[in-house]
Amino acid sequence: MRALVTRPKEDSEGVARALAQRGLDVMVEPLLDIVPVEGATVDTGGAQGILVTSANGIRALARLSPDRDLPIWAVGDASGRAAREMGFSRVQCAGGDVDSLAELVASRADPQAGALFHAAGTVTAGDLSGWLSARGFQVRRQVLYRAVPATRLSAALCDSLLAGGLQLALFFSPRTARTFATLAIGAGMRESLGAIAAYGLSANVSAELAPLPWRVLRQAAEPSQAALLAAIDDDLNRGFSP
Repeated sequence: MRALVTRPKEDSEGVARALAQRGLDVMVEPLLDIVPVEGATVDTGGAQGILVTSANGIRALARLSPDRDLPIWAVGDASGRAAREMGFSRVQCAGGDVDSLAELVASRADPQAGALFHAAGTVTAGDLSGWLSARGFQVRRQVLYRAVPATRLSAALCDSLLAGGLQLALFFSPRTARTFATLAIGAGMRESLGAIAAYGLSANVSAELAPLPWRVLRQAAEPSQAALLAAIDDDLNRGFSP
């Protein structure tokens, strides 16, 4: 069986390995291209810690700054793992969404201890700065990268869809899911999705996928890669077959 992974290239590597370990063939189709913001700088002076809402944010920050001493508050396990890979050792992870990250920071940090530096992209889910500012925190949001959506599905993916060569598809963000839906419909691939089981990381992701005629649409029990893989494991253990 073959699984489609739609994450940006760097983000797809870990989940592709995990799927291969489950005996699945993997097709990676990055629907977002991560582009550094030209001229972006990092100034963490006076900050008590760094807010990370994506793995791409901490990668971008690590490329621009050698400082690895500040604590990291990461939105979930993937961004926390990326922070550790970049050499940060004081990493705490929230439950996978901005609300849980805000609650984690509010419970562990002191508004009087210094600003919070947010390593952000041009598009960020939720209002992390607003939530924390309302509770007395100063948030310095610095845009370090852009996530540029794909404008078409690759010929290889279209061929695979038309041939019925995919049985699973994984989606990790509402923007990626929305991009796929738009491009698949535009390419005339809508009816080719009926044999595919789609897996969404969260309710927001699944909402973008719901209008498409999937064989089945599954949602992770919580917004983490581990939970998404657990949903796939449940289906595989029940004898899921194309």
